[in-house]
Amino acid sequence: MSEQKKRVFSIIQIGNREDLPSRAFDYFIVAVILLNIACTFLETFAVMEPYMHVLRVVEQLTLLVFCVEYALRIWTAPLLYPGLTPWKAVVKFLHSYDGVVDLLTILPFFFLDGFIVFRMLRVVRIFHLFRINSYYDSFNVITSVLYEKRNQLLSSLFILVVLILASSLGMYSAEHEAQPELFKNALSGIWWSVSALLTVGYGDIYPITPLGRAMAIVISFLGVMAVAIPTGIISAGFVENYNEASGLDETFHTEIITVGIDSAWIGMKTKEIEERYGLKILFVKRNGEQIAPDGDTKMLQDDVLLLLENID
Repeated sequence: MSEQKKRVFSIIQIGNREDLPSRAFDYFIVAVILLNIACTFLETFAVMEPYMHVLRVVEQLTLLVFCVEYALRIWTAPLLYPGLTPWKAVVKFLHSYDGVVDLLTILPFFFLDGFIVFRMLRVVRIFHLFRINSYYDSFNVITSVLYEKRNQLLSSLFILVVLILASSLGMYSAEHEAQPELFKNALSGIWWSVSALLTVGYGDIYPITPLGRAMAIVISFLGVMAVAIPTGIISAGFVENYNEASGLDETFHTEIITVGIDSAWIGMKTKEIEERYGLKILFVKRNGEQIAPDGDTKMLQDDVLLLLENID
């Protein structure tokens, strides 16, 4: 593997905070993302018509940056997945979260002048903002909570879908004869049921029969409870995350260590250390910044680690 490829990989790979070119690249990409999104929104204002040419030039330049970055990430994919062959590493990157988001953000550049289905890909550019999530480790706390509670959240979503379908069918039965133009079939009440269950209540469709209004009262109360379920799950997840970080569980104790120059942990990923040594790395303090590491965060020299160790 050439030194040039390794150097490019170290610059574009997220998380190398002490490498000035790498950190400058992170800030540059974030700035380009925000600039591209700003151009996308400004192009929709009639008052910006005299500056449309400038906006489109800036937009094309930012998309060119994304294309170059995407090509570089494909080129350095074997370094991201060293255990795979070069072609398998490239395929794995293309199917990864970062690879898919990168592709979706540059795809509109090639199709905006085509059919309307391709012009609608302009909306996909908002996925640029998801990429900013990768550049700030504080977001990892949020994403980790959502991932850990994914089964409970999916269950609450399933309950919400069942309530929507049931309320839509019930409202159709109660209101079809009184408002046949609005409640034409069982699915026509979905718009009303969604607005009611999510406590929005637009008022464009509403029940007028006594039975329909009685059902609406019950459905509205169910909507409040249905919305509260995922909120409670996420809140509980944050509390658990905080308790874990604070070492409040009596069966564990915390320890702070510094990764020395001769440490075997240098270059190892968080998940590798945790699996090999039976530890949990809660936080990493690096260059004065506190990082909530994910499984692929690599340890660097002089990192200060807060470890959680089971004492049972």
